[in-house]
Amino acid sequence: MSTTSEGATAQPEQERRRGGFSSRRVFILAAIGSAVGLGNIWRFPYVAYENGGGAFVLPYLVALLTAGIPFLLLDYAIGHRHRGSAPLSFARLRRGAEGLGWWQVGICFLIAIYYAAVIAWALRYTFFSLDQAWGADPEGFFFGEFLQAGDVQVTADVVPGVLVPLVLVWLAVLVIMALGVQRGIGATSLVFIPVLVLAFAALVVQALLLPGAGAGLDALFTPDWSALTSASVWAAAFGQIFFSLSVGFGIMITYASYVGRREDMVGSGLVVGFANSGFELLAGIGVFAALGFMAQANGVAVDEVASDGIGLAFVAFPAIISEAPAGALLGVLFFGCLVIAGITSLVSVIEVVISAVRDKFDTSRLTATLAVGVPAAVLSLVLFSTTSGIYVLDVVDHFVNQYGILVVALVSMLAVSWALRALTGLGDHLNVHGRPRVGTGWRLLTSVVAPAALAVVLVLALRDDLATAYEDYPSWLLLVFGWALVVALPLVGFLVARLPWRAGTHLDGPPPGSDPATPLGATTTGHDEGGTR
Repeated sequence: MSTTSEGATAQPEQERRRGGFSSRRVFILAAIGSAVGLGNIWRFPYVAYENGGGAFVLPYLVALLTAGIPFLLLDYAIGHRHRGSAPLSFARLRRGAEGLGWWQVGICFLIAIYYAAVIAWALRYTFFSLDQAWGADPEGFFFGEFLQAGDVQVTADVVPGVLVPLVLVWLAVLVIMALGVQRGIGATSLVFIPVLVLAFAALVVQALLLPGAGAGLDALFTPDWSALTSASVWAAAFGQIFFSLSVGFGIMITYASYVGRREDMVGSGLVVGFANSGFELLAGIGVFAALGFMAQANGVAVDEVASDGIGLAFVAFPAIISEAPAGALLGVLFFGCLVIAGITSLVSVIEVVISAVRDKFDTSRLTATLAVGVPAAVLSLVLFSTTSGIYVLDVVDHFVNQYGILVVALVSMLAVSWALRALTGLGDHLNVHGRPRVGTGWRLLTSVVAPAALAVVLVLALRDDLATAYEDYPSWLLLVFGWALVVALPLVGFLVARLPWRAGTHLDGPPPGSDPATPLGATTTGHDEGGTR
């Protein structure tokens, strides 16, 4: 298809207004910041422990190499070649595929409004650590005095202790987003990721010095080789990879669109994938060393104190902090790491929505940030700063993760591979400057192996949820904040896709100059306009 010189000039101008990362290093740090989140710290150690301990490393690495990194490269290829947000990139693949991008945008919007609440809890607990404000009963304090959680119902009773830090989290996020891709997201990643690594390394060292740390590490790493014959263990490995790499719901598509046209996206993907897994391993060492100390202090086995998620962060770890030498330091490091990891992930999630709004409606960065961020903040405050916030959060998190992220990932992977037949072109794009080169093996993993693994994970999750109501919550709560949202997301996504694009948007295939080998190599990096467009 021929392109006029005027059109070729206009397209890079649109990219310049979108902004971009100033270098490959900034992009990699931002991508690592997105991938390394709360789940790395509080989910991976327990998943590994429950699924064979040291033996779990084998299926985990297989999942990373055969599904995680191939899918990550698929997201990179889509965003980097088509130079747009998730909806715009899918629209440039095929007009009818735009709804997939908006489906991903909806998922990110929902994640943002509850993810901020968990960061707010961690922020408050960072200061609680200084004087062990939870006292002798961390569980009672968390659900009672702090969250004031009562019966399972939806109320409008505000909890000031949650409201204030949640407001602070949203103010910080809105400032970062308004500053733009490089001055906001990029600069935050340049500072926060090194700080996170140093702080978490200090936390691990502190945990390893605790009495009983060895027992915790033995519990985590002692291999149960019989677990390798269990399909559920392999499903857990693939599920963990998909959850932790931030693939399949628009983040990496969006971030890749902000990278210079001549960057090595394959090498970047390998760095991000292995850095994320390395941090998870580090988290496992730190968490289980601390749990070993707690088990010894209470004269029980490690399996009696091991937990994951909210229970690990806000119940088990406060108990450890109360008994550990230099507990205040341990607490500040742990909860500070949760805040930093949470913020870098939250900005990546909300950027998916802001980028899509900017591309679709041609708004300035500041306008899009306010249009997206203010409603998200209001919903977050209304739903999660109340006495019922913990229950709503738990349900939304479970269903959005299990049937939002995984379903749209599976559908988009199958659509790109089989319906749009786009893998060859995307692979060729990666190979222009990418090393190592991708070929038939990558296409096979992306079109067959990864979708099959995702399907198994989904089937097992659906079987469990249909057999027993999640956490024995009342059916109305699961219906309203679970199943209804899951069904609504794709419907709303494909309805929004029917709205017209801004005048002059190039939709017929990759934009002019998208092949980084062509003379039109005007990179967008270093031209972030922040709030002025």
